Amino acid sequence: MRLRIPLPTLMAGVVAGCATAATLLPAPALAAAAPAAARPPAATAPAAAASAVPKPLGPTVAAGSDDFAPAAAPLPPALLGQAVMGQPAGTAVQTTPRPAASAPVPAKPKAARANGAKDTQSCTPADFGSRTGSGLVSFVEGSTTDCVNTLFNVTGTDAGNVFKEPQMLSVAQAFQSLAADYTGDDSTGIWQLVLFLRAGYYVQSYNAGAVGSYDAALTSATKAGLDAFFAGQHWTDVNDNNGSVLYDVLVLTDSANLQGDYLKVYKQVLSSYNNSYNAFPKLVNAVNSVLSAPLWRGNYNPDFVTAVTADPSILGTLSTFALGHEDLLTGPNAFLDENAGNDLARMSGDNATIEAAARPLVKAVLDSARITGSTGPLYVHTAYQADAFDGAQCSYYNTCDLPAKLTAAILPDTLVCDNRTIETEDLSPADLAAVCTSLRGEDTFFHNMVKDNGPVPGQYDKTITLGIFANQADYVNYSWAIFGNSTDNGGQTVMDPTDPTNQAVSVMYQKSWNDGFTANVWNLNHEYTHYMDGIYDMKGNFTTETSVPDIWWIEGVAEYESYAYRGTTDTQAMQEAANHTYKLSTIFQNTYDNSDSTRVYPWGYLAVRYMFEKHPADVTNMLNHFRAGDFQGAYAVYNSIGTAYDADFDSWLTSCAAGACYAEGPTALFDASVNGATVSLSDKSVETASSDRITSWHWTFGDGTSSDQQNPTHTYAAAGTYTVALTATDSSGKSASTPASVTVTTGGTTTLPTCTDARTDAMGQNCSRSGRAESAGNLDYLYIYLPAGTTTLKVSTSGGTGSASLYYDPNTWASPSTFTASSTTPGSTAQSLTVTNTTAGYRYLSLYANTDFSGVTVSTQY
Repeated sequence: MRLRIPLPTLMAGVVAGCATAATLLPAPALAAAAPAAARPPAATAPAAAASAVPKPLGPTVAAGSDDFAPAAAPLPPALLGQAVMGQPAGTAVQTTPRPAASAPVPAKPKAARANGAKDTQSCTPADFGSRTGSGLVSFVEGSTTDCVNTLFNVTGTDAGNVFKEPQMLSVAQAFQSLAADYTGDDSTGIWQLVLFLRAGYYVQSYNAGAVGSYDAALTSATKAGLDAFFAGQHWTDVNDNNGSVLYDVLVLTDSANLQGDYLKVYKQVLSSYNNSYNAFPKLVNAVNSVLSAPLWRGNYNPDFVTAVTADPSILGTLSTFALGHEDLLTGPNAFLDENAGNDLARMSGDNATIEAAARPLVKAVLDSARITGSTGPLYVHTAYQADAFDGAQCSYYNTCDLPAKLTAAILPDTLVCDNRTIETEDLSPADLAAVCTSLRGEDTFFHNMVKDNGPVPGQYDKTITLGIFANQADYVNYSWAIFGNSTDNGGQTVMDPTDPTNQAVSVMYQKSWNDGFTANVWNLNHEYTHYMDGIYDMKGNFTTETSVPDIWWIEGVAEYESYAYRGTTDTQAMQEAANHTYKLSTIFQNTYDNSDSTRVYPWGYLAVRYMFEKHPADVTNMLNHFRAGDFQGAYAVYNSIGTAYDADFDSWLTSCAAGACYAEGPTALFDASVNGATVSLSDKSVETASSDRITSWHWTFGDGTSSDQQNPTHTYAAAGTYTVALTATDSSGKSASTPASVTVTTGGTTTLPTCTDARTDAMGQNCSRSGRAESAGNLDYLYIYLPAGTTTLKVSTSGGTGSASLYYDPNTWASPSTFTASSTTPGSTAQSLTVTNTTAGYRYLSLYANTDFSGVTVSTQY
């Protein structure tokens, strides 16, 4: 049964039981309670889903973090299915364009070239757009894969110059030429050619006006290259060198909408997979590319549907894979099995012939999996697609009203708190009551802060459901299928206030460590602010709200309310204030496209706080326009300020960083230094505007252990990145908590997988380069690209013979005379340094040979 706890009963102390159930390489970003089952309407037939056809896949990028996600309407099944497709840990596939950046690229110092290193060639859109024919082909082949990946984000004139059909034809023909003699690796530059073609199809799908149309000539040329590739002997090699190239070739079959021509290839890839592949993560990802690209998106291509109708054996291949590899569901490659069930059920809705063949196979997968436990993700993906695309058979599949079925199993406890319905997986009655109390108090705080006159006329969603999962894993596995939100984030508000049938939802989860939120519900008050802002401040839906650059307000006010209401210090914002990275006039132009998480959240907080404290009349004027639906008028209020407040804002930042913006009471602060597997922690907590003093400290180390010492040291049993959190409590009993990530190595000799970029001087995320060598007095140069949101980089060297010093510089090729960080332990090759990062971009490393050295391994972690 489902448990619904009225608030008075809960507050009275009745305890109820739970129911069962790609930038460029620069020089060396108060109504009745809502019904519990109210959910965003889901499509129940292919026609409903077909209105939103997924675009070709973009590049592989770092997975989202605990950052919030934009408030948005529920995604339709077609786009939601693509957004939640399983990928290897730490990675995601870009499905919408991101802004591109460019920077000049100098040659390496002559010392590097003297050792045979290849000069880094420039990498700007103009470098590609100004070349044609063989010149373009040679340039693409000579570029790094990192460089070519930046082309996925070109727009406008650049998009047209780089990806006109003649350019694509030249590269497709070169791909065919190399494919015929594919060697099983990227020694010929074939990988860069394939990436270029993928980027072209992706960019053209979003910029057709600038790029122009692609016709049968390009399709034919691309197919000729693919045919030559799959006719060769090495595309089935079982190793990561082949896996890296094969991934993008298989995705290219989808990008070019040739899915129907390669069913035999897809079957061969899936049928050949066995657990021996698991030693080769790039090859595993190539197997997954079949599941996450052509066998998903091909269903929107009539030629693919025709091919499957004529030969539905791919359905049996998917069924055999899903049932035969359920052992994967308890390991790091679980996404393979989930995606196989996902694709099988998606195909059931293509037409009557395919449905008849797929129906018993889908049912067998569903019958083999439970909603909860290790098989839960396989069940959810399979059931969701069956319900969305073959809804007429929901009784046969037992998937009718799937969101309610999943809610009963995963979020069984419900508390009605005025106009809020709180659905929770694992909150105690006391914690449920505390969450309700927190939200009630936040209502009053918000209205006093923005001084609204009640709900904006015409805005619906006067009730809200809050779904609270017990942990991030369950949030990722189930939230999307219940609430229609993307889950590559730390929580999301899903609402369309202009739709009278829409039910507003805020989805979140509990942290495993103390984050300072009530009941450890991560971003509880931030997400609830989004809901109130959408009802009381902003007339229209999310698309209307973001028609002007107002993300500084939308995300900034949610951050500001969250910290101000709870009376805690935004320590990240205070650190950013000390950096003086942005002007206020720059933050006023924030969009989700031009800003990374640091610019959106802590800098949004700073901008909103400054405006409330120093220019409240401007805030009131802006909000009056927002509430009238005049977003251009609201934008004019702060855009017309121009740079007038920039100098004062900069001075205010200095005061903030010095303590003027700290909350009354304790603020938990600490420094961390890492040596191998050991982290040393130094308490720097402060007490502000109070005669109390900090009297106790509680540390959690992210590995299940803790300490109550003021300045502890801790040694980890295994290498990795851990969240250290400090809770500081003062003499009056008030507490504050602050987390930070630390990356450790076991004794400084952790073996990480080999970096996969074709360039041997390119480092990457959590990878290594072995066998580094240099003669005395010379330098071994390396570089690494850090994506937006990366806050810390750890570099270490180990092994080998001789003596080498390690140098780092964020702007140019590092050396003993040009560096911002170094590790110079005498007489050793074991060096380690950790640097704080503030922006996306390339960073530069070098090993200086104090004496001849050889056999050294360099590792980078972020």
